[in-house]
Amino acid sequence: MSTAIRLDALTRTFGRGQNQVTALDRISLEVPEGQLIAVLGENGAGKTTLTKILSTMLYPSSGTAQVFGHDVVQAARQVRQDTTVIFGGDRGLYEMLTVRDNLAYFGALHGVRRRDLRSRIPALLEQVGLADAGTRKVQTYSKGMRQRLHIAVGLLTRPRLLLLDEPTVGLDPNESERLRGVIAQMHADGTTVLLTSHNLLDVERLAERVVMVSRGAITHDLGLAEFRRLTGLDAVVTAQLRTPDGASEVVVPVERWSADTLAALARRFQDEELVALDVRPSSLEDAFALASGQSVGGDAR
Repeated sequence: MSTAIRLDALTRTFGRGQNQVTALDRISLEVPEGQLIAVLGENGAGKTTLTKILSTMLYPSSGTAQVFGHDVVQAARQVRQDTTVIFGGDRGLYEMLTVRDNLAYFGALHGVRRRDLRSRIPALLEQVGLADAGTRKVQTYSKGMRQRLHIAVGLLTRPRLLLLDEPTVGLDPNESERLRGVIAQMHADGTTVLLTSHNLLDVERLAERVVMVSRGAITHDLGLAEFRRLTGLDAVVTAQLRTPDGASEVVVPVERWSADTLAALARRFQDEELVALDVRPSSLEDAFALASGQSVGGDAR
């Protein structure tokens, strides 16, 4: 299997002197062709900077980045031919043109032959669920429909690598699920996908592998199931309590269920006025919180 992405001591800084900020700090990574990898991190961790370097929108300050063996600086044209990048939001489309006209324009811009466009455009609109709205102007589209149109534009050139930066930001749950379906189908068809998202449901539904970035450095590189197990928890218990000052919430992580655990929970709340109790399995959100150095709650073993 070939390597889709190879990073070697990749570094990117902004500013100079005392004002210098290191967005990526000597990160090294390999992604095999055909994998769907999620890059997670808090705001400012370096995720979008990495996406921009891989799409040739930014140069590295030092180190190297390769896409299918092509250096993003020395062979930028070839990298762009193999890569499509989609950022969250609905900018970059021509509002007064129809959807079909937008696709025809971007196809011509990318060198797709007119004869090929005639067959490709209807197939792409069907693939992203916009076949019934192809003659409408983009200005009439919802945000989710525009995101799916961005995907269709990206598919015009049949990219080998798809870079997605917050693809479901601002979308309602139904539109987010439709977009995830399109991305999953692209992955199933062999496209390598690098996804950054604060919506952990995107990661849960799509990713095979999770890379965690903090302050420009990789802190975790695990399969999805392994990343979830970082919590070391069976469940998280959330109790709603009534207090003299109103209501309060207590979150208690449960390492392992046992008779002793139930007894500990009973003792914890025996003198409280319990309004509601919610028990859920540990989640990707909990793993992200722990990997980010945040607390998940109290303790009930």
